Amino acid sequence: MTSARPVQDARPGPSAISVVAHRGASEDAPEHTLAAYRKAIEDGADALECDVRLTADGHLVCVHDRRVNRTSNGRGAVSALELADLATLDFGSWKADADDHEAPDRQHEDPERTSVLTLERLLELVADADRRVELAIETKHPTRWAGQVEERLVELLGRFGHTDPAKDASVPPPVRVMSFSARSLHRLRAAAPEIPAVYLMQFLTPRYRDGRLPPGVGIAGPGIRILRAHPDYVARAHRAGHQVHVWTVNEAADVELCRDLGVDAVITNRPKQVRNQLGLG
Repeated sequence: MTSARPVQDARPGPSAISVVAHRGASEDAPEHTLAAYRKAIEDGADALECDVRLTADGHLVCVHDRRVNRTSNGRGAVSALELADLATLDFGSWKADADDHEAPDRQHEDPERTSVLTLERLLELVADADRRVELAIETKHPTRWAGQVEERLVELLGRFGHTDPAKDASVPPPVRVMSFSARSLHRLRAAAPEIPAVYLMQFLTPRYRDGRLPPGVGIAGPGIRILRAHPDYVARAHRAGHQVHVWTVNEAADVELCRDLGVDAVITNRPKQVRNQLGLG
């Protein structure tokens, strides 16, 4: 494990919106690859977002879909493949083929750039950054491994010191965990109460319309469609004492909406462009 170097505290000010790179700078590089996350850090992203799944031999890897078919040259479910199987696959050439402006041989300069990315390697990348970079980790459910995902996640975060009590309560923890599954977040909070939890929402159900969240969860994660239809939700969540982190905010009009509503963070495929629009570039 790479130890963290002293870093400059480059968190945004109280009124600034945190810009979170969705699966890395995924508009410019293949999602969930080392190349995408390095680009996001270069682009000034305040945080990196990733999805995690558990392999058949118990490794957490950064893959969004249940199967690898869309984002690699292989086939099969992540949960049924071992890490060694995934390591033989190319998770980057599909992006190069789709984007004419992508240099076709750039991917081959460093094979690690487009191989499967483990969460451990991503944590190392963040630890080695020359400034503070936060990490937002989404657990994917349902899965055949159920609670083992959270168990392994807490174990890994503990190795990097992210489950230790905060030394300075005024500084937010650098890692948070997100999920559409309230049960997943409950397991996380029971095992590691120091790690903030984000409850992701695709729809605004009556139960949470007034700004409430599942017990122990302090951050709402509505999709941008919710804010378009219910712009007053942000104020309700804030009145309930919660932050609001919105996904996936790529269009200029949606960035403006989030700024006008005073959200705390936007999750985007285009961190550089969004930071420029917000005057943070």
